[in-house]
Amino acid sequence: MLLAIDIGNTHTVFAFMTGDRPIEQWRCATDGGRTEDEHYVWLSSLMGQAGFDDRPTDIILSSVVPRALLNITRMCRRHFAIDPLVVGEADCALPITPRVDAGAQVGADRLVNAVAAFNRFGGDLVIVDFGTATTFDVVDHDGAYIGGAIAPGIELSLKALHQGAAALPHVGVRRPVRTIGTNTLDCMHSGVFWGYLGLVEGICSRIQSEFGRPMTIIGTGGLAGQFSDASEVFDAVDADLTMAGLAMIAEHNERAGG
Repeated sequence: MLLAIDIGNTHTVFAFMTGDRPIEQWRCATDGGRTEDEHYVWLSSLMGQAGFDDRPTDIILSSVVPRALLNITRMCRRHFAIDPLVVGEADCALPITPRVDAGAQVGADRLVNAVAAFNRFGGDLVIVDFGTATTFDVVDHDGAYIGGAIAPGIELSLKALHQGAAALPHVGVRRPVRTIGTNTLDCMHSGVFWGYLGLVEGICSRIQSEFGRPMTIIGTGGLAGQFSDASEVFDAVDADLTMAGLAMIAEHNERAGG
């Protein structure tokens, strides 16, 4: 049984996988100070509550938070007696080849998404991932990752708006009934929602114009469904893209090692 772990800036997701689909999945706040023992107590407790008795036989990790990666790697070794495969390290082979500037570093999460999206949708893709940052990743016709764009995530934008304007409250993300708000909260909801959707549509449009061929646009991340309901920019939404990509990379390495 494969345990896939994605350590993001805000949340860490643990998923037991069958093929490229999660059968059990749990999420916690990413905390670089949480020890390997604390991670194990939390995870094993949730496994027990779900009646999930299987222990992992293999583990794969992707991370954009080095300190959290260190402690979760220690958890895997100490409590599961497994040395995890880590995306981005030399011993983890990828089924796609990044074609970016020499020496450029590409986030592990972006490569993982590219692997899954190419496998599920083919090439000529834009992947829009709504996370702490909103990333736009371009996958060429042969599956190669060729770059993209990074914008502040919508939650970061909301936090900055609240902190930078003392009279404005912190609001959540929701689609407003009307674009023209008649009170402060409605005005904020309208500006945030439609403004952010305009950012997404605008960047996707410019990417497609530069790319020069028809492209498929895939949404993923927590808010992808909410924005896809309000726009025709997305051809598909895939909430499990990152975990699927981790499973595919694990399988690729197993075949290569075999």
